[in-house]
Amino acid sequence: MGDRERDGYVLTDDASRVDIDRVHRWLSEESYWATGRSHDLVNRSIEGSLPYSIRHGDEQVGFARVVTDGATFAWICDVFVDKEHRGHGLGVWLVDSIVEDMTARGILRLLLATRDAHEVYRRSGFTPLAGPGRFMEIDNRPTRNAILGLA
Repeated sequence: MGDRERDGYVLTDDASRVDIDRVHRWLSEESYWATGRSHDLVNRSIEGSLPYSIRHGDEQVGFARVVTDGATFAWICDVFVDKEHRGHGLGVWLVDSIVEDMTARGILRLLLATRDAHEVYRRSGFTPLAGPGRFMEIDNRPTRNAILGLA
């Protein structure tokens, strides 16, 4: 992808520029879907994914990762923008850039999950599952009820 710049922010897919400590803090302390996730687990999840970071100067202010086979399917997850940088369209820019990159690779099926940001992702072209009855899961995450809005 290479770096993209906008309004003093830089979006990069350079894995070496991920501030893992900051991403771990966001996910384990500030997200509803990854509360309590260990540092090791965050690190391994990033190592097994294509990470995207938004930087403002030397500071990481946004993050997302893509789990993909590189050919047919991509799952966009762990999308997070630091509270102090929200409201500038960074999340949409991040997701739009990922969609563009995956589409350029020929990946035609992208998936993400959200409890409360449906309108944000609609702006990037996402719609509810056309066939939700076809999907099955095993979900043993300790945060499952929070993710589903049940707790």
